[in-house]
Amino acid sequence: MNNGYPRWKRVVWMVLGGVILFGIGKALLPEMLLAGKDGVAIVRVEGPILDSYQTVEELKTFAENPLVKAIVVRIDSPGGGVAPSQEIYNAVKRIRKEKNKTVIASMGTVAASGGYYIAVATDRILANPGTLTGSIGVIMQLANFQELLEKIGVKNIVVKSGKFKDIGSPFRPMQDEDRKLLQSVMNDVHRQFIEVVAEGRSLDLAEVELLADGRVFTGQQAKSILLVDDIGDLHDAIKLAGELGGIEGEPRVLETSKPFSFRDLLQNTFLGNVRTFTSTPFSMPLLYLWVA
Repeated sequence: MNNGYPRWKRVVWMVLGGVILFGIGKALLPEMLLAGKDGVAIVRVEGPILDSYQTVEELKTFAENPLVKAIVVRIDSPGGGVAPSQEIYNAVKRIRKEKNKTVIASMGTVAASGGYYIAVATDRILANPGTLTGSIGVIMQLANFQELLEKIGVKNIVVKSGKFKDIGSPFRPMQDEDRKLLQSVMNDVHRQFIEVVAEGRSLDLAEVELLADGRVFTGQQAKSILLVDDIGDLHDAIKLAGELGGIEGEPRVLETSKPFSFRDLLQNTFLGNVRTFTSTPFSMPLLYLWVA
């Protein structure tokens, strides 16, 4: 006994404390040893591309980190909005040009349409043999509720400043001149897609035009027509990024940890595609999206 505290309890607490410290040290030691070591960062583009802010910020953060010698953009997405896809594409191009850092695209289950648009901004594209990619095209989906509203006795009243101000309205039929105007917009955005693919893959415009009818390809097929560079998984992409980034040996892998959000889980799991399409009849988004 010492000061009324049993010796055996002190021993138990000392052993328990030692075990805890050992566990903490074992968990932190790999990170401590890797601290300050050059590495490869992973930025994930997953699910429908509805907004570019978070992805662009991650890319910017890693681009400004001197210990990050290369970045792997892991794409598992059917595409999404035209503008956010283009913003992520531009962010990747800036990193390569202004920061002189290697960026590798690694394709997961699907990297189609807007997902492929992003990939062509990188230095190299790796796909799994069974990855679904391509879908070089643009889509705009509209709904029309006019007949339904007439059946329930609801009338839509519109006051507008120009004849095309309510173009694509779900409350009136689409006229031929409406369709021609929208088709001209679609053709322009489609042309933008074709041009970035031709530039990014060093292909002639005519070659890309033959492939740009919205069809999808497996990773193996895409390699044979030069839409991707190599067949490989995420591990292969990290290894390649490290080599091209001048890292000797196994590269340190860095990734932004995202805080858990139950709302995001529900949204991404159940509402991702719903959110994309439910707004379509009213906002008419242009989509680089593979609609499976």
